[in-house]
Amino acid sequence: MKIMKNLYALLICVGVYYGAVAQRFAYVDSQYILNKIPEYKTAQDALNQQSVQWQKEIEAKYSEIDQLYKSYKADEVLLTQDMKEKRQAEIEQKEQAVKDLQKQRFGVNGDLFKKRQELVKPIQDKIYDAVQDLAEKDNLAVIFDKSSDLTMLYTNPKYDKSDEILKAMGYGGKEKEGKGSKKQH
Repeated sequence: MKIMKNLYALLICVGVYYGAVAQRFAYVDSQYILNKIPEYKTAQDALNQQSVQWQKEIEAKYSEIDQLYKSYKADEVLLTQDMKEKRQAEIEQKEQAVKDLQKQRFGVNGDLFKKRQELVKPIQDKIYDAVQDLAEKDNLAVIFDKSSDLTMLYTNPKYDKSDEILKAMGYGGKEKEGKGSKKQH
């Protein structure tokens, strides 16, 4: 009985060991993939143009406020207390409006974030779908993203599936150079 329990435990350990050894891993470099997709470059250009346009709009409003403040300072000695308070309130109101606009455009869930979601998320979804298909096709247990916060000190290029993802998505992709990559300190 004791021998059977030990034999059973040994078989479980061997099964777990071979199951762990049989796990297959690969990695992709999503930034490399994104940079090879023309639609991503187009989306980035559109986002940059929109961002510059919004920034100019905000800077123009701050310039207007600056002119109002300078005008107020020049006229301050001639104004009654009531007029001073009115002009100060107007300047403060415009400053708050610009701050609100800046938050609306560039804030956490602002217009730029929404525009990025609209333009870039479909591309990221295509990459994710291609990664899932590759993982199922190659029976991979895990695929890491080399360009994310995951740090790899050494990567073997034979496990880099970035070009396969590009090909699966219909983009050529050029083989990366080098035998392996080591993280530089």
